[in-house]
Amino acid sequence: MNRRSYRLEEIAHLVKGEYFGEKDFQIFNLASLEKAHNHHICFVNGEKYLAQAEVSQAGVYIVTESLKQLLGSKKNFIVVNNPYLAFATLTHIFDKKISQRGIESTAKIHPSAIIADDAYIGHHVVIGENCVVGNNTIIQANVFLDDNVEVGKDGFIDANVSITGEAKLKDRVRIHTNTSIGSEGFGFAPYQGKWHRIAQLGSVLIGNDVRIGSNCCIDRGALDDTILEDGVIIDNLVQIAHNVQIGQNTAIAANCAIAGSVRIGKNCIIGGGSAVAGHLNIADNVTLTGMSMVTKNISEAGTYSSGIGLFENSHWKRTVVRLRQLADVPLTQLTKRLDHMQAQLESLESTLKLRK
Repeated sequence: MNRRSYRLEEIAHLVKGEYFGEKDFQIFNLASLEKAHNHHICFVNGEKYLAQAEVSQAGVYIVTESLKQLLGSKKNFIVVNNPYLAFATLTHIFDKKISQRGIESTAKIHPSAIIADDAYIGHHVVIGENCVVGNNTIIQANVFLDDNVEVGKDGFIDANVSITGEAKLKDRVRIHTNTSIGSEGFGFAPYQGKWHRIAQLGSVLIGNDVRIGSNCCIDRGALDDTILEDGVIIDNLVQIAHNVQIGQNTAIAANCAIAGSVRIGKNCIIGGGSAVAGHLNIADNVTLTGMSMVTKNISEAGTYSSGIGLFENSHWKRTVVRLRQLADVPLTQLTKRLDHMQAQLESLESTLKLRK
């Protein structure tokens, strides 16, 4: 059962910070600077938020040492090196925990399945043969675990999730509503005007501390497994095709599509609405800005972009016309024009120097 409040001194200890002010001051919850009341705690993550902090009604402020000096009108502080990280830690303290344990009467579990005593299995959950559910894992209503699926300890599987293809999930994996793990990959062989289905014989392997949002599809491999390594985080509405491998701590924002057999390195950031064509490799520490389209390998770390940014509509139309006109000019002809212009500029510069 969640506590209703914490003292200032306790909160400082939890975030490994130093408190200033009334150590027994009671804190009931987190809040934004704009919405905070006297017994709320807020974080100030930079000088650009000082004006908001000055007029905020919060009772406690999480700040750096330098920011504390600029908020002389306030009384209670927790000083840390990284206020945003401290805020992230406190969200777990004030989060409403699911306290239920055990198996609901409407759940259907095969006798061969192994369910930890302190796990929770919600209403109308179906768990197949030889499945494993680890300690302290929460499985919400209407979840389907097909035969031979394994879920590690401290996991959270939200309502209406389907996990098939003998997928194996390690510890502290969070999967949100309506997501499909281990569904059949999109594999077909064309022959004589027809598509011939290829049975998908691989699985899905998901590492520790992976988070997958709502309405995502992670397909199982055709032969090799689809792999999400430790610490991968995936937003809502993302498609991961068969045989994809995603390296540790890579983040993928909403509405991305990763085609089959792609290899994405560690610590990458894939911006929202991006797409990666099949059988490509992306190096470690690559950032793709939103709406990027990757059609060739990326072998070096860095930030990459594609597409045309937003214009006012009439400006966009003019730009498209110019691009079409440019496409109609042969490259050799365009190069000659540029060389001629450069020669004219150099000649003009020489004339001006002589006149001086």
